[in-house]
Amino acid sequence: MVCLHGLFDTWRVWELVLPRLERRRDVLALTLPGHAGGPPLGDEADAGALANELERAMDRLGWPTAHLVGNSLGGYLALELAVRGRAESVVALAPAGGWAPDDDSYRELLRFQLTLYEQSRRAAPHAEAILSTLQGRRRATDLITVNYEHIPAELLAHQLIGMAACAGAEALIEQGLGDRWSLDAERIACPVRVIWGTADRLLAWPGAAARYREWLPHADWVVLDDVGHCPQLDVPLETAELILGFGPD
Repeated sequence: MVCLHGLFDTWRVWELVLPRLERRRDVLALTLPGHAGGPPLGDEADAGALANELERAMDRLGWPTAHLVGNSLGGYLALELAVRGRAESVVALAPAGGWAPDDDSYRELLRFQLTLYEQSRRAAPHAEAILSTLQGRRRATDLITVNYEHIPAELLAHQLIGMAACAGAEALIEQGLGDRWSLDAERIACPVRVIWGTADRLLAWPGAAARYREWLPHADWVVLDDVGHCPQLDVPLETAELILGFGPD
């Protein structure tokens, strides 16, 4: 199983679900190129280049295919790898890139994410102090989860520092503003489950899922009430079961 995180994150965004996943699967939770702890982004800052690097990572492990799990940007990449025939199954949590063709709200979101990145760079030196309080942890998770009290402060500090150290952030956002992603979904032959929280404040349900509902008419759709953008942080036990309970063994 390969777990793919979203923009700004690191592999540790899967930390709360990994113990359960690892009981059933060999799991690779990696950090994407251009992100803190990941390989350099390279000359091309687009989703295709990220998918190429992910294929190379799977090749190094000798995994021609894998069960793929992705959140946000990682959800789109998991589906792109499925197009390339590298997936046994896909579980995509609020995958990015699903806005309707006439919906330009993605541009506003990407500009907002650039603002968040700039704020994170100012906040990162004070991460431990900010996240030592309940109020600080609420502010740090407000855009990605509804439930946050169970998330360790140390993990949130790591994510904040990692966001600030996301060297590829500006290039990836600039590329996203210039090119609307597409998906050759007809080439996906494996089972697909899409999970979306109704309280997602970054990729709001159902608008941000419009194209996926057209692209993936035969997917298994799971809508989680009062769950935010990162179900693996928000409701980790439920998310782990939704991942493990789908696709071939």
